[in-house]
Amino acid sequence: MNMEKRKFKLLVAATGSVAALKLPIMLNSLLELNGKQPYIFEISTVVTEHAKHFFNKSELPPGIIIYDDETEWKTWKGRGDPVVHIDLGKWADMMVIAPLDANTLAKMAQGICDNLLTCTTRAWDMNKPLLFCPAMNTRMWQHPITSKHIQTLKDWGHEEIAPIKKLLICGDTGVGAMAEVETIINRVKNIADSKML
Repeated sequence: MNMEKRKFKLLVAATGSVAALKLPIMLNSLLELNGKQPYIFEISTVVTEHAKHFFNKSELPPGIIIYDDETEWKTWKGRGDPVVHIDLGKWADMMVIAPLDANTLAKMAQGICDNLLTCTTRAWDMNKPLLFCPAMNTRMWQHPITSKHIQTLKDWGHEEIAPIKKLLICGDTGVGAMAEVETIINRVKNIADSKML
């Protein structure tokens, strides 16, 4: 009897860093794993308004649902209607924010929830894994507040995939670039394996 594979529900989020241009690559890479393991990734995506500047929706794999601020307000008209940021947190087995820009990092660390993504993280079940992949200019990365914000998220149990040193889009060279997609994918897969196998 052919049994349907179990699903690992993954919420992939992107914020307004130029590294959001790698979102289509990341999603395609995750879906390519689906034929190579005894479970499959079921993926939904949350993006901030600024993240949408860095990728074209036509580059995303077919069937991927994209949630944004407009989605949140379209679905709720009154009592009893879906609350997207709550429903996403209930649905997902894991969340990965790649890239996490300096602005959203600061919002998360302070508990600010003024868009769909930050509302989702504020309502996140702390028993579920949340990976975050910082990406910002080296000057922003080196600001003393950044390490404090990173540590706050780690203290809550979230896991950082640290940025790397490379030539940045702005022309500077230094630490701040988002980790390589392959590094992120491997960590996601390792966590999913530990939950599913």
